[in-house]
Amino acid sequence: MKLSEAIKRAQGMGLDLVEVSPTANPPVCKIVDFGKFRYDISKQIKDKKASGTKLKEIKFRVNIDDHDYLTKIRHGEDFLDKGNKVRVQLQFRGREMAHQEFGMQLMYKVRDDLATMAQVEMEPKAAGRNITMTLSPLPANKRKRRFSLPDEEIEPDNAVGDEAED
Repeated sequence: MKLSEAIKRAQGMGLDLVEVSPTANPPVCKIVDFGKFRYDISKQIKDKKASGTKLKEIKFRVNIDDHDYLTKIRHGEDFLDKGNKVRVQLQFRGREMAHQEFGMQLMYKVRDDLATMAQVEMEPKAAGRNITMTLSPLPANKRKRRFSLPDEEIEPDNAVGDEAED
C-alpha cells in the first residue's frame, strides 16, 4: 500500500501510522495508537530487564540438625526453581576450624542433594572461617525437585465433635 493511502486510512480511524520494521524491504508499518504503542514497548524493555537472575544465599553450620538441613535445602530448591543462583556458605566458629573436612563433606552433600536442580558454578572453596560454593539453575525442563513437601490436606474432624455432643 502506498504511504499516502496508509496515512489517510490511519487518520480516518483516528489512529497513527507507526513504522514497526524500518530495515525490512519494503518497511513494515502498523496503524495503532502511538501512545499505547510506546507503552507496550516500554513494558517489553522492563520485562527483559526484570528477567535477570538474582543471587540468593543459604548459610549452614557444621553441626546442623537434619530437619534444619532439609528446610534449607527446600529453600534452595525454591530459589533455583525461580531461576535464581544460590550461594551456599558454611560458617565455622571457634574450634570447628580444626575439622574443616566435616564442612567439606557437608558442602558435597548439599551439592549432591541439589544436583537435580542446579549445576555447580564454583566448587566449594575455603576462605577464612567460611566455605562457599555457587550453584546456578539447570534449564527449566531439566529441573526435578527432590525435597518439596507433599501437599497436605487437613480434613475437619466432624466425627469427633459429634461424639462429644452425644
